[in-house]
Amino acid sequence: MKQMVMGNNSSVTEFILMGLTVQPEFQLLLFVLFLLNYIATVVGNLSLMNLICLNSHLHTPMYYFIFNLSCIDFCYSLVCNPTMLMSFVSEQNTISYEGCMSQLFLFCFFANSECYVLTAMAYDRYVAICHPLQYTTVMSTKICCLLMFASYLMGFAGAMTHTGFMIRLSFCNSNIINHYMCDIFPLLWISCSNTYVNELVSSAIVGTIIILSSLIILVSYAMILSNILRISSSKGWSKALGTCGSHIITVSLFYGSGLLAYVKPSSAETVGQVKIFSVFYTLVVPMMNPLIYSLRNKDVKIAVKKTMKRITS
Repeated sequence: MKQMVMGNNSSVTEFILMGLTVQPEFQLLLFVLFLLNYIATVVGNLSLMNLICLNSHLHTPMYYFIFNLSCIDFCYSLVCNPTMLMSFVSEQNTISYEGCMSQLFLFCFFANSECYVLTAMAYDRYVAICHPLQYTTVMSTKICCLLMFASYLMGFAGAMTHTGFMIRLSFCNSNIINHYMCDIFPLLWISCSNTYVNELVSSAIVGTIIILSSLIILVSYAMILSNILRISSSKGWSKALGTCGSHIITVSLFYGSGLLAYVKPSSAETVGQVKIFSVFYTLVVPMMNPLIYSLRNKDVKIAVKKTMKRITS
């Protein structure tokens, strides 16, 4: 491997990604499974985005947020899946230093943005159920756009901070990343610099995002639950729970797998745990979200029927 001292004192120009597993007997099976996962993620999210764009009755705040969530999941899959698939078919899956830092930035940007979008969706459900008469006023087009702009802006700021602190590190002892992508902690584990500041900053950013998002989501659903308990009719209960059920499932899957992956990644010994749970929030959740928001959704089913009629006619 060629060596070259770079401007940031790093002595490597490319990294080797070990992938999900090094056992050859599982490579072909895993490649097929994750290829199908990639296709389902791309097709599912693109289909949902197109349905929302083409059907005017889906031009509401709730579906505006779902559109952005699908867009993030689609981009997420483009960032994470290709390097995963390459690790199954290539003898040595390499990625350049610049490519690794770019992947890290995009991964952090989309992960952070998804947290904030899910938080905005919780607030949207709170307004819809607790203040239905003021819903169109409170969740106006301007407010929705501002919420999304703030989500992407905060996601960008967090990604820039993570990447900026990573670039200042030196990588001279090893260039082998025991992961299927360039993630924060696997990179810190192979750095020959003092990573204390990086770990502190990463913990602060991740902790702030989780605490802030979780607090808003929990408060929103506490208010929603309080409102639902005052509803006397079973139809009202069913409608209220139906509008929140999909979001609760998505939040549980995304936050649950993310917390399990990063709850205590203090050493390279926990990399197996990080990789397994990383699969859920980088590969499984983006594939599941279109299904979660469409299978039991009457509006989406109507949109599918209308779109199919347009195609056949």
